[in-house]
Amino acid sequence: MPYPASLFEPGMLVRNPAAPEWGLGQVQSRIGDRVTVMFEEHGKQVIDVSHVPLEPSLEG
Repeated sequence: MPYPASLFEPGMLVRNPAAPEWGLGQVQSRIGDRVTVMFEEHGKQVIDVSHVPLEPSLEG
């Protein structure tokens, strides 16, 4: 079950399970269902979490 967009706050560490090669990401901002994340290996991405689920990470 996907996590709701409201869970993702700036500074939070996340992963995109559909693209593990992107590495660890840090949430930069959230507006509605769109979360901007800076990933280690894929740079800044704007992700609509209603279509692409992110997972919180305890790493870091």
